[in-house]
Amino acid sequence: MAINLQKGQRVDLTKSNPGLSKIMVGLGWDPVQSGKGGLFGSLFGGGSSSQNVDCDASVIMLGENDKLQNNNDVVYFGNLKSKCGSIQHSGDNLTGAGDGDDEQVVVDLNKVPATIQKLVFVVNIYDSVKRKQHFGMIQNAFIRIVNPTNQQELLLYNLTDDYSGKTCLVAGEIYRNGSEWKFAAVGNGTNAASLGEVVRSFS
Repeated sequence: MAINLQKGQRVDLTKSNPGLSKIMVGLGWDPVQSGKGGLFGSLFGGGSSSQNVDCDASVIMLGENDKLQNNNDVVYFGNLKSKCGSIQHSGDNLTGAGDGDDEQVVVDLNKVPATIQKLVFVVNIYDSVKRKQHFGMIQNAFIRIVNPTNQQELLLYNLTDDYSGKTCLVAGEIYRNGSEWKFAAVGNGTNAASLGEVVRSFS
């Protein structure tokens, strides 16, 4: 059974799962349904439809001192595979509609270069400023880790904070701890207007 995490928790990933090398990181979210009156009803003009908010999941590979070493170390919808081959992105989901993961990232921990100390999983809203969108328009956001060999869900972190006004979420981090890997449930919202702005904060 998956370990349900709270914000700020850190847990062993490989130590408690001997032999684990390949993992699938799933990220999901749903648009808030409008037409229920109140803020969202007036924002979206009523009706029962939901606003399409295009969220993008990305992975930023960091070296020593949490610094980005190379722009190629950012895996996102425009660069679906890391140069080293350790990270593969499933591709862009434009709406977030439906159950389950909206975007998935497969990580082969054994292939992550020794110079990389941390993998930061970020979700940002595409063109958020122009579209006047923020994470108050998103609900049921989560990040989870699955063992793809047996489809066992290892970890689940539901992001339950109020992220109204925020345009970017740092969902979680996978980082080295000696010879092992650990996961941190971060859940921090920021006002970064684009992925590029997030990436520059690590340079």
